[in-house]
Amino acid sequence: MALSGDLWAELPVEKRIFCSVLLFSWAVYLWEAFLAHRQRRVYRTTTHVPQELGQIMDSETFEKSRLYQLDKSTFSFWSGLYSEVEGTMILLCGGIPFLWNLSGQISGRAGFGPEYETLGFFFKDAIKKFIVTQCILLPVTSLLLYIIKIGGDYFFIYAWLFTLVVSLVLVTIYADYIAPLFDKFIPLPEGELKQQIETMAKSIDFPLTKVYVVEGSKRSSHSNAYFYGFFKNKRIVLFDTLLEDYSALNKEAAEGEGGENEETKSKTKNKKQGCKNEEVLAVLGHELGHWKLGHTVKNIIISQINSFLCFFLFAVLIGRKELFAAFGFYDTQPTLIGLMIIFQFIFSPYNEVLSFCLTVLSRQFEFQADAFAKELGKAKDLYSALIKLNKDNLGFPVSDWIFSMWHYSHPPLLERLQALKDAKQE
Repeated sequence: MALSGDLWAELPVEKRIFCSVLLFSWAVYLWEAFLAHRQRRVYRTTTHVPQELGQIMDSETFEKSRLYQLDKSTFSFWSGLYSEVEGTMILLCGGIPFLWNLSGQISGRAGFGPEYETLGFFFKDAIKKFIVTQCILLPVTSLLLYIIKIGGDYFFIYAWLFTLVVSLVLVTIYADYIAPLFDKFIPLPEGELKQQIETMAKSIDFPLTKVYVVEGSKRSSHSNAYFYGFFKNKRIVLFDTLLEDYSALNKEAAEGEGGENEETKSKTKNKKQGCKNEEVLAVLGHELGHWKLGHTVKNIIISQINSFLCFFLFAVLIGRKELFAAFGFYDTQPTLIGLMIIFQFIFSPYNEVLSFCLTVLSRQFEFQADAFAKELGKAKDLYSALIKLNKDNLGFPVSDWIFSMWHYSHPPLLERLQALKDAKQE
């Protein structure tokens, strides 16, 4: 051990930084692979519906979910291994400075000098990502780099304020101008459900202005509901897959019932997608609980504190030439490369710890929102809604406790059901 310590101490600082980054990256990968292995073992061995769900989940749905999650986990393992090996080879072979120099040559031939850092760097991403993403990323990143370069000693404050403004603008315009480019949003028609939603919103002083239904069924069978907007201009969005009366799957089933016998019709009815109105209201009661309990504001505050801290530390580290040298940049210290090195590699340990802490906090918020729905008298309906949503989303109700603790921002289904069951009994 002493010899190893001496050898480590003799290495140049940039080599120690580089080795530390690689070792931590593989440590995280091996930890994730260990957790995934534990969860795959649960998928393989849990072949029967848990006793708690015996009366409310059929064996066919359970088996379909089990196989889906097992295949998904297996694919994730191999794709994760490939990504880790690829990333390691890029670092070991000097891929980052090579691509940077190549992009500089391309930019130079196009008549752009070294101050135009983003043109070549984003060329590769431009062919992979949606045009909308590029239209946002390119100008935002370019402006951020400009602010860092001209901001002086306190550039981190200006950079943080800039990202704060950008995030608020994106939150404001996303649902109205960006999301409709990919999905169709229609106002929820007048009727009993809309009246009940408006009544519930009014009862908790939620400043609701509009309710939309989005055709999420064209993208997947996953169900969801959310709200957005600032101050007195709140809006609720319901996925059509959440609403039993709007689900495309239910409409197709209804159209095909003509030639079916009674037994087949009964099975089809039991496998309807989506929730009844009372259950939709319970789900919304949970979502509005996040607003009433201040979870959204708390998350924004935590995010901005973290953002400010990261920019401050970036300002402290950006002048360290050994950080650039560790990744093959001996003669130049491009700002964009500095952002990538520090935020992606140097902050890795901090990001892992922060992610876990936010996961724990999120689970607490979910329990609190469930309790809020219970206070609205929605415990029974939320109980049944959670089971239906788990079925529609092909969620598997059994989890390894360590895997769940590390990854699940929402508590496992059985834990939430137990809390609601206690509430129902009360």
